[in-house]
Amino acid sequence: PTSGQGVTVVTAAEDADEPRRVDFSLTGDGCSLSPGLPRWANYVKGVIQHYRAPGLPNFRAVVASSVPLGGGLSSSASLEVAFYTFLQQLKPDNGEKLGKVLACQQAEHTHAGVPCGIMDQFVSVFAREGHALLIDCRSLEATSVPLADPSLVILITNSNIKHSLTGSEYPTRRRHCEQAASALGKESLRDVTIKELEEAKEKLDDVIYRRARHVIEEIQRTVQAAEALKKGSYKEFGQLMVESHNSLRDLYEVSCKELDELVSAAMEVEGVFGSRMTGGGFGGSTVTLLQAHAIDEAILHIQEKYSGTPTFYVTTPSEGSRTLSLI
Repeated sequence: PTSGQGVTVVTAAEDADEPRRVDFSLTGDGCSLSPGLPRWANYVKGVIQHYRAPGLPNFRAVVASSVPLGGGLSSSASLEVAFYTFLQQLKPDNGEKLGKVLACQQAEHTHAGVPCGIMDQFVSVFAREGHALLIDCRSLEATSVPLADPSLVILITNSNIKHSLTGSEYPTRRRHCEQAASALGKESLRDVTIKELEEAKEKLDDVIYRRARHVIEEIQRTVQAAEALKKGSYKEFGQLMVESHNSLRDLYEVSCKELDELVSAAMEVEGVFGSRMTGGGFGGSTVTLLQAHAIDEAILHIQEKYSGTPTFYVTTPSEGSRTLSLI
């Protein structure tokens, strides 16, 4: 906090758009912080706008991040949730986690212009170390599924092919799904069975049909994947990852040559269970589940087979947003 006038926020991210510093004022009655340039600051402004406790003090803040922008790794949600967590230290809200998630999602809708779902913000808040998270986007309930086997790691591979969700096909895909649900007389594709979709195939545009089929089958795969993890059946889980990627490639059509190369290369390595694209598509990253002993071979093989220059992150499931002591 500062006794000075207004707010100053600086980003240390080298791939953020200029300027890297923004200054604006807060008013006591909940100001309206209009989005504009630089784009990175819109996420910050949106979180301040939707913060769930009035009377924020003036402050100065620096944003430092190791999450690559446009890599399909939830850089926007991580910024929103981290900044919300920071604001909670200045002026505590009621501490309700779901409210935090919804405020951060709303920030992206109103200030970044992205009609995003809730998954990225949800896991950024609710993640538990050593667990995957099964999210019900209708009831907004989540189930932690153990994923702490020390013989496993998750390899994230950034294709370093950039994409922007706002300018991408994401809003179009969302609209396709809404059109499909409407044509089938349902509020959501979650209420549609494959049988119902097939029976209505003739009256649906082919593109709309393929988008809907991906979503309906992906919902089934997600439930099956959670069950596979609970049983420790990593082979089955990996197969579902590959099926998911193939569907994203062929039915939803949001993959690209580079992501397909990365998945294919990963699957050629012994000890790899599964691999798929992650994020909005058209570039970004893949996520691969594999045995820890195979990590070096997997990285070398992917580097050899991939036409671009990938960046690798060897990870395990970790805790969600929290404050860190500097002492």
